Amino acid sequence: RAFPIGGYCAMEGEDEDSKNPRAFSRKAAWRKLIILAAGSVMNFVAGFVLVAILFGVAGSYTVPVIRDFAEGFAYAGEDGLQRGDRFLSINGHKVTVYSDVSTQFSAAQGGTMDLVVERNGEAVTLEDFPLQPQEYVVDGQTVTMYGIYFATEEVTPLGLLKQSWDTCWYFARAVWSGLVMLVTGQVGLNDMSGPVGIVTYLGEAGSQGGSIGAGLQNVCYVIALIAVNLAIMNLLPLPALDGGRIFLLVVGEVWFLFSGQKLNPKYEAWIHAVGFFLLILLMVLVTFSDIWKLVD
Repeated sequence: RAFPIGGYCAMEGEDEDSKNPRAFSRKAAWRKLIILAAGSVMNFVAGFVLVAILFGVAGSYTVPVIRDFAEGFAYAGEDGLQRGDRFLSINGHKVTVYSDVSTQFSAAQGGTMDLVVERNGEAVTLEDFPLQPQEYVVDGQTVTMYGIYFATEEVTPLGLLKQSWDTCWYFARAVWSGLVMLVTGQVGLNDMSGPVGIVTYLGEAGSQGGSIGAGLQNVCYVIALIAVNLAIMNLLPLPALDGGRIFLLVVGEVWFLFSGQKLNPKYEAWIHAVGFFLLILLMVLVTFSDIWKLVD
């Protein structure tokens, strides 16, 4: 707790038995579950509220609906894309917000795509669609883009809530995709960031805004992403994390249901102690990696 990293909260009876009736160990299982999940839930709520404020201040948001095409776009027409089409999925991945479109376009790496769009209330499937980035002339400058301009919608109370919710779930899916890539070896230690890397990234996001207001919005957007990231990561069933405690709580209740005996809390404490040590070790390694990238 003396080091300015992470966060810490200790409750009496969390890692040992206690005779205090208000101790964590004396609470019913459903109360323990609520307590353990509360931190992640509030992280998600914080991200949701921050995103809602950003959209509310902006007054509008981009939606995955085609507004127009760049001059020379070759894939428009009855057998292609049309103005007003709403993207429903790209290569089998559901599209709920505009960020899903840009993410899946980048993942396609310029190849053909399987698209599903909503047109006049019906789903239209475009298989092996040859949509690739090309050079277009925009405002007298040559830029490489997909040639699609997307529509914006004005903020309404219900629309704001839905857009904010969908955006936070987009964050959650991005976190999950990152975890899958980490487990499968598609990304490594150099692609991870700790406190140093996050501060650096926040600084870059702020400087790219072009103005103080825009930079502040960029920083708040990244903070919302981090908040949702923390919510998801903290619920992973790993020792020392709340998700690990929830997992062992469920295991303990199932064990008691079949055996009539409770698990010894000291064993759970050992498991979390080892997990905490490994977590701190990972944090140290990632922090040194962040520092090395700055120096390099």
